[in-house]
Amino acid sequence: MISKEKTAELEAIAIKLRKHVVEMTCAAASGHPGGSLSAADIITVLYFHQLRKDPKDPHWAERDRFVMSKGHAAPILYAALAEAGYFPVDYLKTLRRIGSSLQGHVDMLSLPGVEMSTGSLGQGLSAANGMALAYHLDKKAGRIYCLLGDGECQEGQVWEAAMTAAHYKLDNLTAIVDHNKFQIDGPVEKIKSLTPFADKWRAFGWHVLLCDGHKIEAIADALEKAEKTKGRPTMIIADTVKGKGVSFMEASPLDFHGKAPTEEEKDKALEELCRREKK
Repeated sequence: MISKEKTAELEAIAIKLRKHVVEMTCAAASGHPGGSLSAADIITVLYFHQLRKDPKDPHWAERDRFVMSKGHAAPILYAALAEAGYFPVDYLKTLRRIGSSLQGHVDMLSLPGVEMSTGSLGQGLSAANGMALAYHLDKKAGRIYCLLGDGECQEGQVWEAAMTAAHYKLDNLTAIVDHNKFQIDGPVEKIKSLTPFADKWRAFGWHVLLCDGHKIEAIADALEKAEKTKGRPTMIIADTVKGKGVSFMEASPLDFHGKAPTEEEKDKALEELCRREKK
């Protein structure tokens, strides 16, 4: 059970990461703020509570690994990596600039801490399967985590990967869906319904947990339960809000799927996040 003190610490970090997302996407005049903000609390719990990692040795053989399958949410991962010490925070200002390692979609060859290059949706879980299977074969204690988008789960490769993970009983694998209910073309349920979503994963042989993706305690509790599950992989469906933390982005999730805030919108968003920070 996570302590109240740790919860408060993680809540403060999540606000800081959200501020980075707003600032860097505005500076780049490009990027995906909505889906980055919806995943902020999940990423915070993973990087500042759950993952066994060493920023001074990103290739530590026994580390836990994280795959950002929804690769367009790169800004929130970059923010977490910077705050965790993988590279200087000031480097976040270079998002999407020519020559920067902070590309629009994460690249494992150019940035320490990135375990898999992603962006072509649907492929991340397959890569995570390979890592989890390799850890099993090598008898390593590390765990593999993979974050998917709900719209991404319309991809057939996701379900091939789901079958594979269950077949090989990859209980060192935890997948998480950022269930913010919107994709670039509209509401996920209108584009291609995933219902009954949890039952689909259960039918594919996964242990399924549901949680509030914006409650630190709920996310931490789900991850703890996943770690204790033996004989099958775990799927955590985290209920989230696209643009979470910035009211005007929450109100217009499609407008901010892949559009950066203007300077005026940035200032408004930062003011709102600073108010949350002081509560």
